[in-house]
Amino acid sequence: MPERADPGGPGLLVLNGGDGFHPGNEAQDRELVTAAAGRGPAYVLPTAAARQRSDLAVATATRWFGALGLSLEELPVLRRQDVQSAELAGRARAAGFLYLVGGDPGFVVRILAGSRVWESIALAWAGGAALAGSSAGAMALCSHSLVMARWPRHEVRRPVPALGLVPGAVVVPHYERFGSRWTMDGDAGLVVLGIDERTAAVWDGAGWRAAGAGAVTVLREGAAQVFPAGTACQGIPAPVVT
Repeated sequence: MPERADPGGPGLLVLNGGDGFHPGNEAQDRELVTAAAGRGPAYVLPTAAARQRSDLAVATATRWFGALGLSLEELPVLRRQDVQSAELAGRARAAGFLYLVGGDPGFVVRILAGSRVWESIALAWAGGAALAGSSAGAMALCSHSLVMARWPRHEVRRPVPALGLVPGAVVVPHYERFGSRWTMDGDAGLVVLGIDERTAAVWDGAGWRAAGAGAVTVLREGAAQVFPAGTACQGIPAPVVT
């Protein structure tokens, strides 16, 4: 069984609702830069964008964080053979900061789940490294991610097992723009985190809070609570060390 995260051990965890690496994300991303300082290499993982010009995702991320004072390198995890690489797993384990970009929510989970690289990422975070994901990257960090249930009805989604750091939860990204129209086909017992673009749910070891340009909406047991930036978020499960 996973153990509850110890505030003195795991690092900062940031779940961003999308449109990352653009103005409006400064609050949560400056916090990540501070948390990463002096801890080790900082990496961006373009896994979710492997089919969607991952090079552009890496370039945008490195430019954005460079302007905030943090030098990012790419951890080139794009295929299943990459995530079993001892060399890439070793780099991930030594990292002080890792960021999973957005893209395809089903693909990123299929590639990373159960792999040597993911095990190393989880160990790095458990040891104090900062960890973040945007859109599909944020979705992957929860117990479940949401993939399209019926074609061509993009708004109908079904939960699939994901990487598991936030138990019993799913992220619905881009919430204010289109995510709020999604419906879930299946497991209604999950806590739903509707996160606006350029907005994040931030775990700092003491609790969750909202940061950025918009709000975090928590839907639990049929009730919705909206938490604007700067406020503590209630109802989100604490992350776990697996």
